[in-house]
Amino acid sequence: MATVDVTVRGGGVFGLSVAWECARRGARVRLIETTRIGAGASGGVVGALAPHVPEQWNAKKQFQFESLVMAGDFWGGVTEAGGAQTGFARVGRLQPLADAAAAALAEGRVAGAAEHWQGQGIWRVAPVAEFGVLAPVSPTGLVVHDTLSARANPRLLGPALVAAIRAKGGEIVIGEGPDEGAVVWATGIDGLGALSAAFGKQVGNGVKGQAAILGFDAGTVPQVFADGLLIVPHANGTVAVGSTAEKRYDAPDTTDEQLDAVLARARALCPDLADAPVLERWAGVRPRAATMAPVLGAWPGRTGHYVANGGFKIGFGMAPKVAEVMADLLLEGRDAIPAGFRVEDCV
Repeated sequence: MATVDVTVRGGGVFGLSVAWECARRGARVRLIETTRIGAGASGGVVGALAPHVPEQWNAKKQFQFESLVMAGDFWGGVTEAGGAQTGFARVGRLQPLADAAAAALAEGRVAGAAEHWQGQGIWRVAPVAEFGVLAPVSPTGLVVHDTLSARANPRLLGPALVAAIRAKGGEIVIGEGPDEGAVVWATGIDGLGALSAAFGKQVGNGVKGQAAILGFDAGTVPQVFADGLLIVPHANGTVAVGSTAEKRYDAPDTTDEQLDAVLARARALCPDLADAPVLERWAGVRPRAATMAPVLGAWPGRTGHYVANGGFKIGFGMAPKVAEVMADLLLEGRDAIPAGFRVEDCV
């Protein structure tokens, strides 16, 4: 590639998605990943794409909502361009309700979903008996069922994005390569460390997560969420379960009894998984910004350099919108990044 308009550093979901969106719009793109595609948190296994509760609406919830709405077209475009599947499906989500107070609170959010989700998804309280395979145990016999939530397979997203970028003439470099044009730093926890060093304050940190893949073919049924536990059925006959949230840890990539506890909770919540074999145990460190929102935009004091970081637990769900606003900024000079998401909000 003779001349590059945009160099993206980092082969996680943010970096790949920004590179794809720029290439899709006709920019000449080079993506540089020093280790391997999905080497960090984007090489995980869970792949839940789910909204925040539809109340106390704010810019972060709106951004994530817009990203979830555009996800079908975004990931469909990736598959159409490169020919590789992403595992995306809008399967919805079930959340068991523990008691009458929880059920009343959930019922109170129906109107908020109708207002804020603009007809793109439904939030309702329903009998758990309406659902079959993978239906969770619910003390009240009731669940929240939302139809906005989706899933994608993290192990498929990276290769699919690489294929799509290459199909549009983009270059993928594993190792080192030169920076040309605008440079986007999408380098996860290392990037948050670089920002912290540059500005003399902690702008974020890594939070370890442990998760697992179980051998169980649930079909196309809703994912399950309860007390921080995610159970996500994938199209390849597996179910992903996760995850822990460890601010302190000895090793970033090892699993231990904390994952055993997660698996025990998952089997108790969804008895269908009682005998499902564990096919893989996974651990990795996710980049969490101090603001708890993605860190996007121009890098202050470094002309021509930009940041796309801080996906934490919602990076896959946020990726389509992150790609859109970053491409708007890089290619059109149009800044649509919400307040609270900007690099300067962290520093």
